[in-house]
Amino acid sequence: MNYNKKTVKDVDVKGKKVLLRCDFNVPQDKATGAITDDKRIRAALPTIQYLLDQGAAVIACSHLGKPEPSFDKWVKKQSEKGKDPASLTREKWEKTLEALCMEPVAKRLSELLGKNVILSGDVVGPDAQAKAAALQSGEIMLLQNTRFEKGETKNDPELAKAMAGLTGADGVYVSDAFGAVHRAHASTAGVAAYLPAVSGFLIQKELEFIGGALADPKRPLVAILGGAKVSSKIGVINNLLEIADIIIIGGGMAYTFAKAQGGTVGDSLLESDWLDYCNEMISKAQSKGVKLLLPLDTVIADKFAPDANSQVVKNGQIPDGWQGLDIGPETVKAYCEAVRDAGTVIWNGPMGVFEFDKFAVGTKAVAEALSKTSAITIIGGGDSAAAVQQLGYADQMTHISTGGGASLEFMEGKELPGVACLLDK
Repeated sequence: MNYNKKTVKDVDVKGKKVLLRCDFNVPQDKATGAITDDKRIRAALPTIQYLLDQGAAVIACSHLGKPEPSFDKWVKKQSEKGKDPASLTREKWEKTLEALCMEPVAKRLSELLGKNVILSGDVVGPDAQAKAAALQSGEIMLLQNTRFEKGETKNDPELAKAMAGLTGADGVYVSDAFGAVHRAHASTAGVAAYLPAVSGFLIQKELEFIGGALADPKRPLVAILGGAKVSSKIGVINNLLEIADIIIIGGGMAYTFAKAQGGTVGDSLLESDWLDYCNEMISKAQSKGVKLLLPLDTVIADKFAPDANSQVVKNGQIPDGWQGLDIGPETVKAYCEAVRDAGTVIWNGPMGVFEFDKFAVGTKAVAEALSKTSAITIIGGGDSAAAVQQLGYADQMTHISTGGGASLEFMEGKELPGVACLLDK
């Protein structure tokens, strides 16, 4: 995939209407609907402010949550979850949609920009069309939740054409929702068939750092892979074995590797179907000359709880009734040494159950080691990004990705539809 894409700075937007795809899929309080974390809204501000300063009229759009735009499909899905179909009224369905309207986002965005954000009552309907037509240079409006449209997730060309049509004769499409670029939806990819498409600053940064690390890394390239399951990291491990110098394995998936090598893992997380795959990866690493570092020791617990009894055992020697919840001290030392002289480090997935203080030691030690290295440090979204933020090391990382699933697919070497559709430089 070509990572060298045109950006907002490569097009003239003065006096033009710009359809800007953002990632405003923010967490909300279930009871009040209040936004509990506005990081994603803040992340879009540099691109929005640039467009407004350049004299563009901005038509922002985003999805929020997973609304079901069809009443019949909503009833079917709820019934499959065990709900009584007789209790599933149209009024209840409408309330689920109402809870995912964009009003709280528009309000917070207005506060952050210090100017009014005009909110549309629909996505491509009469209200959106009228407000888009009246929008002046330097003004911004926000469309209603894109997933309220049935055609959004199906990448319906008619919906994409209608969205593009809101910008008039000489509009521009700017993609700045990295968290959604791995999905071929109408608002993330389809609209690029009808408008010149470029990236915003957020996607530009993701392509620069993650794309650069994959295409031409400063070496040695060290990849740290954690998290619960081997199955979720198959493609990433496979791809990184082609380009990395060192791959470090931690988290729950380390126990599947330990079992594959003949170890005992007690009650630890285990994917029995992936044992052969783990051995294949170990062999592949040897044949490629890649150092594959597996845990030397493990912190085990007698239950999955923050106050569990714990002890340290050698890797692959976990007794029945116990489960691994963190990497041990020998492993911490080895992993921290491995990143010390790195040129580039990519980290995706915690080393243990970092939500429990007692079992956050390995994750914290790795984060601290990355904060002290002179390497380019890239945190691949999701739980690893949350861990770095929670542990207070976010400011000391070179780049923290804004997309969990997107950054994983990026590291797998997959083509991202929302990036592939952008104009090449």
